[in-house]
Amino acid sequence: MYDIIIIGAGPAGISAALYAKRATLSVAVLYSGESQLEKAHKIDNYYGFPDGITGPELYAAGITQAKNLGIEVITTEVTNIQMDSPVQYTVTGSGDVSYSAPVVILATGNKKLRPAVPGIVDFEGKGVSYCAICDGFFYRKKQVAVIGNGTFAVAEASHLAHIADHVTILTDGKDDAEIQAALKEASVPQEKLSVDTRKLSAVTGEAKVSAVTFTEGDSLAVDGVFVALGSAGAADFAKKLGLMLNGDSIAADAKMATNAPGIYSCGNANGGLLQVCKAVYEGGVAGLSAVEYVRSLKKAQA
Repeated sequence: MYDIIIIGAGPAGISAALYAKRATLSVAVLYSGESQLEKAHKIDNYYGFPDGITGPELYAAGITQAKNLGIEVITTEVTNIQMDSPVQYTVTGSGDVSYSAPVVILATGNKKLRPAVPGIVDFEGKGVSYCAICDGFFYRKKQVAVIGNGTFAVAEASHLAHIADHVTILTDGKDDAEIQAALKEASVPQEKLSVDTRKLSAVTGEAKVSAVTFTEGDSLAVDGVFVALGSAGAADFAKKLGLMLNGDSIAADAKMATNAPGIYSCGNANGGLLQVCKAVYEGGVAGLSAVEYVRSLKKAQA
């Protein structure tokens, strides 16, 4: 049990953690080891580095700074966030390990990935979805597929397996070792889940999705296709929590608060200027706002 859980260890997440920890609250930062910052070859426009700094160096320095302050930085792939009550959230990570707090700060960036498969864009909203919790209900006792080759894909497939007749995880030609390991821990009947490692060539149908085809020429009949590439990002969590969105970005006010109590969002998750300086600023605001909120809860409970 923590006061604040922060998802994401980039500039926004670490900045939020530093401010929250210095306010003497218990803080955990959960991250999957993936960050857009790591892809930056060199950063020349950030204050304090006259000769520039590489993205990986800045990313690692931030995490080290958080650890040196005593912040728990946990490597795990977050697959779900659930509201247990208006003042309590459970965050589920790798291996179904759960973490609880009254406040969650989303600092994951926006990782919505779209596979380069013909038909995906054409059938969005017509059988192609990016949120199992949002749209799974519409596929009761039907055949569905999940495109992905990691823990996030298994989490989405496991949710769908309780609703659909059968779920096929499509790795699109990728190795399925991670999926097979995650499936062993999935709490659903194994006969309702299967894995197909063939390379996709298209998502097909007329008014809506009716099949996926493979490069070998054969096809698999499905009523819906769910995309779950990489790890879950801001938009994925926002949809599951019912947060308001501006396109694919989370709608947050000046205090970085969303429309859900105790949920804050900062950095690239909010869209706008996708720069380190903005992420650090919004992370600081989110951290301070979360501190104020936690203190108000503790005062009310005293």
